[in-house]
Amino acid sequence: MAEQEKPLLIKRYASRRLYNTETSDYVTLEDIAAFIRDGREVQIIDLKTGDDLTRQYLLQIIAEHESRGENVLPVNVLNDLVRSYMIPGGGMMPQFLQSSFEMLRESQNKMMENMNAMNPMSQMPGFEALQAQQQAFLKAMTGGLSSGWSGPDKDEEKTESKEDLDDIKKQLAELQKKLSKLN
Repeated sequence: MAEQEKPLLIKRYASRRLYNTETSDYVTLEDIAAFIRDGREVQIIDLKTGDDLTRQYLLQIIAEHESRGENVLPVNVLNDLVRSYMIPGGGMMPQFLQSSFEMLRESQNKMMENMNAMNPMSQMPGFEALQAQQQAFLKAMTGGLSSGWSGPDKDEEKTESKEDLDDIKKQLAELQKKLSKLN
């Protein structure tokens, strides 16, 4: 398995502290959530027993964010998840959820590819910066689905969002100016 494909190994000590084996330091659930948002797979194991605790900790991360009001899962979806546990054999819910997320990721990637391939403006100077802003926006809106999790405080988020919006407006104005010169 290639180095990039290996999950980040996190060991849980008897003290319940989580240890990142790659960087040789202790991490929090927030750190683990950040690794996942960055596209890294993680595996959490109990150091003493060797048990895989990944599911338990991922569910804990979700539960903590939901309890803080960062609701991603509507109540009807949570009800359906609980119902799926009542069906002998677990029903089709796990496969459905996995397929749905895979389709979402594929659709997002396809949309970005189409935007790149079909856009005649892609040859214009400064387009890369605009494209990077679009990708960041799209990722924030759909890619992470966890993009609000473990983020900065709400006040910081508003300030950063305003700064990002101002940058986008500035880049758009520059791009429009260049377009008007071409016409």
